[in-house]
Amino acid sequence: MEDCIFCKIIKKELPADVEYEDEDLMVFRNIKPLAPVHLLIVPKKHIVNISQVAEEDINLMGKMVLTAKKMAEKMGIIDAFRTATANGENAGQSVYHMHLHLTGGWKTKYNRDEDKA
Repeated sequence: MEDCIFCKIIKKELPADVEYEDEDLMVFRNIKPLAPVHLLIVPKKHIVNISQVAEEDINLMGKMVLTAKKMAEKMGIIDAFRTATANGENAGQSVYHMHLHLTGGWKTKYNRDEDKA
């Protein structure tokens, strides 16, 4: 897509703090982090969101999850991290290119009673 910010980052038309890249994926830091570590795992193939994932994308989706694990190891957060994605405007999706958020690096114990997510 011509106006997709993630497609522009993938094409190197816009800058990003890239942590990993291969033929299928790019991983870069979120410019508005919600945690000490906040990476975006983005397929190079433009897929709008999970609702648009096709059967042919099954390996790509699995690779995204395994890359999340590898990046958690690389960033030193393998013992405590979250992954998330939003599907549609009402779920909070603001960039319409499939991506997986990897967040972690908190130094305090997780408390379910305080979690609003």
